[in-house]
Amino acid sequence: MLAVARVGERPSVSSVGPQTQLTQCSTPELWGLLAQRTFALPHVVEGHSQVSPASSRAVFLNDQRLERAPETSLAPGQRLEPVHLHGVSDTSLHLCLPAERGRELAGLGWGEPHQYEEFGTEFLIYGPRSIDELDAVVSIIEESINFARVE
Repeated sequence: MLAVARVGERPSVSSVGPQTQLTQCSTPELWGLLAQRTFALPHVVEGHSQVSPASSRAVFLNDQRLERAPETSLAPGQRLEPVHLHGVSDTSLHLCLPAERGRELAGLGWGEPHQYEEFGTEFLIYGPRSIDELDAVVSIIEESINFARVE
């Protein structure tokens, strides 16, 4: 489980919706690698986000359509959507994590609470700026998927 701080200042994030990362975005190449690695995870399939702009890419699970609890999905009451990647002009992502873990990652500089959180489990994770950060962000995505699965 990731426990190291993200180096440097936090990026700027919009103060009005939809919540987007405005500075320190991933390069298009890194964003492409993020999408490639995310959608190569076991049982992950890509779809259109149910709650985010059309440029976003939803993470769905091909072996679990329904949420086990509303706080594990960005689209409570709809198909389970634990994560969605924002488009290449933003490069951040939204995901659900246990509230304490999300706050820990925010404290380490990896993200911040979702602007429109309902359950305290929704977080914005900043787009990676390097291969090392890409590895870290993919590990956070895996944590979110595991959170969605735990009974």
